[in-house]
Amino acid sequence: MNAEKARPCLIVAELGTGHNGDLDHAFRLVNAAAEAGADAVKLQLVIAEEILHPLTGDVELPGGKVPLFDRFEALEREPEFYGQIKSYTEGKGLMFLCTPFGLRSARILRDLGCRALKIASPELNHVPLLLEIASYGIPLIVSTGVSTLGDIERAVHILRREKQGQLTLLHCVTAYPAPEEDYNLKVIPNLAAIFSVPVGLSDHSVDPVLVPAAAAGLGACLVEKHFTLKKRGDGLDDPIALTPGEFSRMVEAVRAAENQPWDELCRRLRRDYGAERLKKVLGTGKKELAPSEMANYGRTNRSLHALKDMTIGEKLSPENVAVLRTEKNLSPGLGPEYLATVLGKRLIRPIAEGQGVAWKHLLSE
Repeated sequence: MNAEKARPCLIVAELGTGHNGDLDHAFRLVNAAAEAGADAVKLQLVIAEEILHPLTGDVELPGGKVPLFDRFEALEREPEFYGQIKSYTEGKGLMFLCTPFGLRSARILRDLGCRALKIASPELNHVPLLLEIASYGIPLIVSTGVSTLGDIERAVHILRREKQGQLTLLHCVTAYPAPEEDYNLKVIPNLAAIFSVPVGLSDHSVDPVLVPAAAAGLGACLVEKHFTLKKRGDGLDDPIALTPGEFSRMVEAVRAAENQPWDELCRRLRRDYGAERLKKVLGTGKKELAPSEMANYGRTNRSLHALKDMTIGEKLSPENVAVLRTEKNLSPGLGPEYLATVLGKRLIRPIAEGQGVAWKHLLSE
């Protein structure tokens, strides 16, 4: 809560998959983000089978229900697509960031020479992915939505044990849109103190000013917000993203908050938004699942899933088990930390394709 900071907030325009696989549209997004004041743009390198099982079915997103595996498959592009966007972005003087969702996408980004990577909240517990990226020795930005303090502690422990490069955590609420009253922004300095790392914000709330400005005042080192050319675009996140004009307002508010004493910032935000609204946004500072993301816990996160129908006696292997998001229609399985433990074990109960691999499939009662 001090305006005197060693460096300003890094402001990231989250493009995600909003380019829809079109290179020219990606360039237009980068241009607009640069003009709106972003320091960096971030994409998502999507390979459908690294994220979901084909039987996941429809997933509720900001624009309505979407057959997400099929949509992700349609968004898949060759590494050169991301390489061209990276070169274009850096030519504009912006930092290029990208999110991998599995080992293949992580290795593609490593080979493209990415200087830093971002892990999305649902992959905070993707232990094989954390171990892979830790071996690169580059800075890593990790979102902490839909997670408990214990989940964060385990991820940080793994990354530190593997001597991963510089680590930054992002406070986040995994809901689309996220209610601003769920943000509990006082968590930001608390996480920084607990883990001795810089902490920023990944914001899915609607207003372009309130949550980002308050987070900057509380010491956030980074503010990330979804970015679009128009809210009625075809991008998966366009309905909750900021347009260039809104993003410019956010940048202006964040820069002002960085140079304003905390008490003055609070007075300004109370004047503009009301004391009760600001109080709710600031919260208690205790890291807990937000009400809007509780139903996603254990389902948006990763767990072990069967890649095919398997019968009693069949041995688990990398060919028939994967670390995937569960979502709503399939049953969750064991956490990814148990992958090495269960590989090579034989089933004592059959399991249907797509369902979570649980202890009941391996241990008698």
